[in-house]
Amino acid sequence: MAKINRIRTFAMALIFIGIFIMYIAIFVFSGSPILMSIAMIIGFLSVMSSTLVYLWIGMKSTKTVRVQCPNCEKHTKILGRVDACMHCNEPLTLDKELEGKELDARYNRKNFQS
Repeated sequence: MAKINRIRTFAMALIFIGIFIMYIAIFVFSGSPILMSIAMIIGFLSVMSSTLVYLWIGMKSTKTVRVQCPNCEKHTKILGRVDACMHCNEPLTLDKELEGKELDARYNRKNFQS
């Protein structure tokens, strides 16, 4: 899966987890205002952290390189040295040294020696 989509999926999961925690707070901890308040705050923080993740990946995606996938011929974004197509998961790279090699997330590390 493409890195941008993976991070967006994580942010979406944070939203659902936060709402679920707040839902549990209302129906399970309704007898104890302190526990209910703590659970509501935790759920709210989860939703707010999701907002920050969405903001961060939105800013990162403005600095990506748009390429046309050789497999599905749709335009996609590459984040880092290697990435996958957002549509068909084809491994993509702009680095000539990595062409033909299998997709590995370690190639995006600065200190990785191929």
